Amino acid sequence: MASELDTLHRVVTPENIDLQAECAGPVSRCLAYLIDLGVRSALLLLLALAPLFLDGAGFGLLLLGWFLLDWFYPVLFEVLKDGQTPGKRALGLRVVHMDLSPVGWNASLVRNLLRTVDFLPAAHLLALLSMCLTLRFQRLGDLAAGTLVIYRGGVPPAVPLPDVGARPLPVALDRDESVAVISFTRRSLQLSEERKRELVAILEPATPAGVSDPVQYWQGVGLGLMGES
Repeated sequence: MASELDTLHRVVTPENIDLQAECAGPVSRCLAYLIDLGVRSALLLLLALAPLFLDGAGFGLLLLGWFLLDWFYPVLFEVLKDGQTPGKRALGLRVVHMDLSPVGWNASLVRNLLRTVDFLPAAHLLALLSMCLTLRFQRLGDLAAGTLVIYRGGVPPAVPLPDVGARPLPVALDRDESVAVISFTRRSLQLSEERKRELVAILEPATPAGVSDPVQYWQGVGLGLMGES
């Protein structure tokens, strides 16, 4: 009997914490792309009205808007909106690094610049073939950038998580720092209160003033990085 297709991506941290996420397949990714295409088309339609009011400058604005929407629409949303364009948010998807840390500028630029290659030979056929043939449903841009698309908060955690609300990042974190905060959150229920306070003390420079419970605060930040609510 054929084995069931495993769509889970697992990462084991240096602290031996098992992180896992469910990879998004071609159907949900294509639907998200169509939603984003509709959003971009609507914005371009609005920009197309500019020449009617701005004469020659309006045509230049249209060309500039087309360029920015085509190349930087996904990058800005992925980096600034937790790996989610409007289409991905509607489908509950998120772009992350292979270690499940939030996607950064370099990786997002690479994966989206290679979208032109994915378009070949026609209508993103190469991207569809790549997603169908790779274990983690990655298109060529994902393979080059070291990224994958996962379902946001769609998989039960391997260990119980703290019962606190998710919080946004107080400051920008690099990949190693993000993984460290996630690892702390994952194993915090297994740590003593003294050990948790020791670990959180390392993050004191990044802890906002007025936070009454730094342990719960950084647990919430970790949940936010994992896409939990």
